This record gives sequence, structure tokens and C-alpha cells, in this order.
Amino acid sequence: MTHIPTVLAFDLGAGSGRAMIGELVENPAGGRKQLRMTEVHRFSNTPVRIGEHLHWNTLGLLQEIKTGISKAFQLGYKPESCAIDTWGVDFGLLDANGELLGIPYHYRDRQTEGLVEELSDKLGAERLFAESGLQFMPFNTLYQLYAMKKANSPKLDAAKTLLLTPDLLNYFLTGRMACEFTMATTTQLYDPGKKAWNRALMQELGLPDSIFIDPVQPGTEIGVLTEEISTELGVPRLKVMAAASHDTESAAAAVPFSSETFAYLVCGTWSLLGTPMKQPLLHSEVLKQDFSNEGGAGGTFHLLKNIMGLWILQESKRIWELEGQSLTYPQLVAEAEASEPFRSLIDPDDLRFMNPDSMPEEIVSYCRDTGQPEPLTIGETVRCILESLALRYRMVLEQAEHLTGAAFEGLHMVGGGIQNELLCRFTAGAIGRPVWTGPVEASAIGNMLVQLQAAGYLADMQEGVELVKASFPISTYEPEQQAEWQNAYARYQQLMEVMPC
Repeated sequence: MTHIPTVLAFDLGAGSGRAMIGELVENPAGGRKQLRMTEVHRFSNTPVRIGEHLHWNTLGLLQEIKTGISKAFQLGYKPESCAIDTWGVDFGLLDANGELLGIPYHYRDRQTEGLVEELSDKLGAERLFAESGLQFMPFNTLYQLYAMKKANSPKLDAAKTLLLTPDLLNYFLTGRMACEFTMATTTQLYDPGKKAWNRALMQELGLPDSIFIDPVQPGTEIGVLTEEISTELGVPRLKVMAAASHDTESAAAAVPFSSETFAYLVCGTWSLLGTPMKQPLLHSEVLKQDFSNEGGAGGTFHLLKNIMGLWILQESKRIWELEGQSLTYPQLVAEAEASEPFRSLIDPDDLRFMNPDSMPEEIVSYCRDTGQPEPLTIGETVRCILESLALRYRMVLEQAEHLTGAAFEGLHMVGGGIQNELLCRFTAGAIGRPVWTGPVEASAIGNMLVQLQAAGYLADMQEGVELVKASFPISTYEPEQQAEWQNAYARYQQLMEVMPC
């Protein structure tokens, strides 16, 4: 019987997670092999509010991961390894006995409000950026730890080790502690120039620097399932690998690029627009434009910017459902398409949209504050969100070109958000260039590519890109209604001057 290389990828997003089997199979049409993907388990990832704080249900996620492993073997698959990718910045603290201290905070918890400005004033924005290369976002690990320090949290005094979310889950599975490189670069406590933790900054701020483990690269073996978990699930002691554990970087590894210079947009709850670089860009103009330098697979760095993304639509839908509306995403898109174009625009990255009590009301408030017509219907609200996102993508794409000196032919869009075809069409119109979409499950695919390369089935990540092209369809959207989009972009630029991001 022919051996089929098989791996198991866990891709955890802010709202849901999935366990995906990847098999390297022969192409029935001949030629290059293909990656065959099968979903074996999907689960929700719902935050938990306790008192005034928002937390992740970390132990519930561990249980879902164990269920995914069990289901994979029950279905007859024999994965050689598994790996986990998640969102960035969040972490758990372990005591001297390796026990979890408290319930990890959710990055949308409000404990860090005002700390970006406080630390920028205290240390200097230029210094903070030069030593981290990271966009100043209020949820960065730096601000979360500083908030705990200011609150005199006893967990910091008791902490022996800090593990970022995928590292924490890997530890629960294997009993081995490791810190993966791409996740480390999301903390604002890793110096990409020195390629080391910024322990001097930690000490200056009174943060315990001894809790940080030196990072390992994607493709490193963490360990194998503990004997207890193996017995509990009735499965072999599966090898656990470090993926490019930040889901953005896993997705970036699966972008089916054709040109050495390209831009991509990972589109989901968050939108992240970036381009790969051989070295980080740490000059003042990058700080001014509010970009990040994050580590990628293969020792690369990626110049990218976080954009609020489809969170704004997801939260609006949640509020409408609480009010008694029952609407699917296709229905929302249909109502948007039938609504008046370019009636109202918002800045998706305004912090008022980070975690408001009511997203639709916040959008109305923004339009009122900027002298625009207020959205009166659900369709008008959804159209406002999608058009504004597309225009924001154009602005960030042009900023990336300015910073790198590149001229991008178009934009690769990957991730679950590309299933919203109206957003893809709007994006092509807004940027005035082709948009290439696919694959949808980019983070899980990139996770698999790292595992397959580590096992020797792929020579390098470039071969992985060719595997993606041979395995998954790519759609192309050409720009339409250019005069209308150009006028809308001029309005959007004026809006940014009035209320800068």
C-alpha cells in the first residue's frame, strides 16, 4: 500500500477553531502532487466574561484539541505530527510547578486602555518602535503585562514561565515548554534587530524577564503527546511540532504568489496586509505609518499592518441577532449590494470599533460625528463596513509600497473572509488592480506546509507554494467602476485627515 504523508493542523481563530487533516497525494491528472485537506473537527471559541475582565476558555480549547486528535485517528487517519496556530499576543503564566496561574486574558479586555500613550510618553515612541518594530496596538503583550504590573497582580510575582497561546497548548499536550519565533515577534518585547528578547526593557518596566524562553523556529519538534493524553485518547504518542504558530504567518506561508515581490491580505476577523522582507524595516517612517515587522516561516520578516477587519461586521450581526433579527451572511451581503453605494464611510481602525457595547450604534455615532448620513438600514450599515474596509486596504497597500519601494501588480487575498465575494469585488475596485483570492483555509495550509517540510516531504517553503497552486483554486477579480471608487477614495482620504487613524 502506498504511503501517504499525513499531518494534522489545528487552526484557532478568534471565533472558532478547526482540526484539519492534510495528505500529500498523487495528482490524478499526473504531474505535481497535491495537498488533500479534510476537516475532522470544528468548534466554537467563545470568550468568557468574569467580573470586569474578558478571558479565553483556554482549557475548553485544550479539550477541543484533544477531541480533534481523537477524531482523526477514529476516522482512520495516521498523522505523523500535529501543530497549532492561533492569534498572537495572548499568553498564560505558569508557576514553579508548571501549573497555570489564572485564566488567560482576551486581547479585547479593557485592562490596557490608555497604556499605549502612557508608555510612549514614558519611554519614547521612537525607542519603543526601534526596539520592537511593532505596530502600537493596545492588546500587545507588553501592554497586557504592564497592566498586570500596575494592578499589582500576584500572578506576576508567582510566575516562573510565560507561554504564548499556541506554546501553552503545546505544553499541555507534551509537558514541554517552548516559545515559537513568529509568536514571540507579536509581543512588542522581542527585538527583531538583535533577534533576542528585550530584557533590558522588561527590567526597566519592572517586568520579570526570567519568564521568557528563547524562541525556536517553525518546524521545530516540541515533543510528543504525554503518556497520560495518549492513554486517555487511545492514540499513539503523536509528534507535536511548532508551526509558524501565529496564524497570520501560517496564512502568509500559503499565499500562492508568482512574483518575488507581492502583497497579501489575510482576511478574517482581523485583516492583515503585508509583504515579506529579508530584514525588518525599523526606520521612523515605518513607525509613522504604523506598520509592524513580524517574524515569518523560514526566518523571514513581514512588513504588515493590522486592520480591524470583518470583526466590525461580525459584531454588528451579533447585535442584530440579540435584537431579534435572524440574518445569514449571504442575506447581509445581498442587502448591502442593494443599498446606495458610498453613502457613508468609516475608519475601520478607529479604536471606538475595538469592543463597543453596540457596533451598529458606534457606526451611526461615527457618521454623525463626521457629518455624514447615518446608516438607516442593515443593508446601508453592511455596505458602509465593506466599502470602508476596501478603501482602507487601498490606503495601507499604497503605504506599503511607499515604505518598501515596491510596485505591487495586485493583491493576494486569503482566509475565510474571501468567501464574501462582495468584499473581494469592492477591494479590486478600490485598489484599481486585480485581486487574486484563495485559498480559504490558508492558515491551516501554511501550518501543514511547515510540518511537511520539517518531515522532509518538501524541500523548502517555495516548494510548498507550488503545492498550494497545484491543489487549490484561485479566483481573480478585476477592478470595476473606477471613477466611482476614485471619488470615494478622495472622500476617504479627507475623512482620515479629519479623524486620523
